[in-house]
Amino acid sequence: MIICSQLKVFLAIGMLMLSVIPIVAQKKQKASDYYNSALQKQDNGDLDGALADYDRAIELQPSLDSAYNNRANIKLQKGDLEGAISDYSKAIALNPRSVETYFNRGDVRLQKGDYDAAISDFTNALQLVPEFAMAYNNRGNAKKFRGEFDGAIDDYTKAIQFNPKLVIAFYNRGTAHQARQDLAGAIKDYSLALAVAPEFTDAYINRGQARQAQQNLDGAIADYSKAVELKPDAGVYYALGTVRQAKKDLTGALADYSKAIGLDPNLAQAYSGRAVIETLQGRKEEAIQDFEKAFKLEPSLRQTFKEFFEKRLGRSPQ
Repeated sequence: MIICSQLKVFLAIGMLMLSVIPIVAQKKQKASDYYNSALQKQDNGDLDGALADYDRAIELQPSLDSAYNNRANIKLQKGDLEGAISDYSKAIALNPRSVETYFNRGDVRLQKGDYDAAISDFTNALQLVPEFAMAYNNRGNAKKFRGEFDGAIDDYTKAIQFNPKLVIAFYNRGTAHQARQDLAGAIKDYSLALAVAPEFTDAYINRGQARQAQQNLDGAIADYSKAVELKPDAGVYYALGTVRQAKKDLTGALADYSKAIGLDPNLAQAYSGRAVIETLQGRKEEAIQDFEKAFKLEPSLRQTFKEFFEKRLGRSPQ
């Protein structure tokens, strides 16, 4: 989430006696023209045009901190993370009380994996605006990625306190609970997220994983099924197949593995899963073909299924 400064710059030019004053005023007015033009181009998706206009505005008025912030946003969109951080830093040097710029720089540092620096930026933003829910959420992310799950949960909880409809904070807190093996806490948070956003696919997937880990197989099937209904995905069909297989629903598992393969022909585990079902159903030739495909895609599976292959199919895997 990046914040763009939308405040347009309008500078009045006074009629003054000193000749140098109108020149300076004219210079700033010209900068504002480029700045406002850049905002318009940015809104219209013309990133290169906006970037050029911000360059010109900054050249004419180097103290225009919002131009640095917005130019950084464009650099981020274009994948120039270092350039974005540089511009955010210049904006902060000009305006150390810019909440949006601390937040934006923290967001980029979070993407780069510089978690300590990201935490520092989000903390600075929160010192300026203590009720900034997304800053708590993102600082929680940085803490979670550092393995500080308790601290992350505290931050997500504060984000929710300030914005009870912040779905992503419920979801993220769920992932932190899940990382701590608190499956009940994770399921509760995913359910809270889904109560606000019933089509949040990832929340169904993660709740399904937590329920599967709890051996609540029916609950896992319900969640995975809803997830693929909303957004068909090879990995989720594979997971659905594993749960059906655990419930001895071989026909359902076979169908799910086949759907996974249809969506991703390079998903080795789906071939090996289907091969196991085919073996159990006595379809040895089809099983051998699927195993060989799996082993070709993922050679490590050959050792995993070596004993099963030899015992059930009467030969060593090739």
